[in-house]
Amino acid sequence: MAGSGACGPHAGIEFYRLLTGRDPVEADIRDDADFDRHVLASILAAAAMDGGPLAERAGLSEQELNDLLARNFPSALVRAFAWMPRSVSESDDDAIMVRDLLLAQRSTDGDVGRWLAAMVARRAMEPNHLWEDLGLRERSELSRLLMRHFAPLASRNTKNMRWKRFFYRMLCEDDGFVMCTTPVCTQCNDFDLCFGEESGESRMAERRREFLRGDSDRVDAARSA
Repeated sequence: MAGSGACGPHAGIEFYRLLTGRDPVEADIRDDADFDRHVLASILAAAAMDGGPLAERAGLSEQELNDLLARNFPSALVRAFAWMPRSVSESDDDAIMVRDLLLAQRSTDGDVGRWLAAMVARRAMEPNHLWEDLGLRERSELSRLLMRHFAPLASRNTKNMRWKRFFYRMLCEDDGFVMCTTPVCTQCNDFDLCFGEESGESRMAERRREFLRGDSDRVDAARSA
């Protein structure tokens, strides 16, 4: 059940499969509508992996989560519940600022873009690369998401800066602050932090590999017993 936030090595893949009927690696995202459903399912699956109330982890209210599930995954036997509001914190303030930045730069109409602004902003508070904490398979999916739904903002990232750093740079510039200590990025000590590689294995792929390796170890142990 969505609100229970059950976690475990395979929880993300199981939740994605519950929503879509397939594994993340099998997703066909050539069509924009299919891509949107893949993104929404991936974010919810990543939030489910974290444990705790799913709506909060995904950055939505309980009603927003129920609406999202009903409209995009109507055949899935999932219902949101047990969402509890948190007290306001610094992380909440940061998430609100990023959400408002995205909302102000939307390039699509409808609820999906509004939901994604809140979801991306909330998941940006997690410690990993943003595409990983969104449950996506690679960084290029995040770039496509942002160019599709928040094109005026995404198109300003002409130097391919890491997206989290880029969001905060845009917030600082909008407030009249200078985030960078040098006028030329290549001369900055934080160059790798802003532009370093963001490749790697997705969180769900890593969990699946660990799960399969655990199964293999258990079979080997049984054979040697």
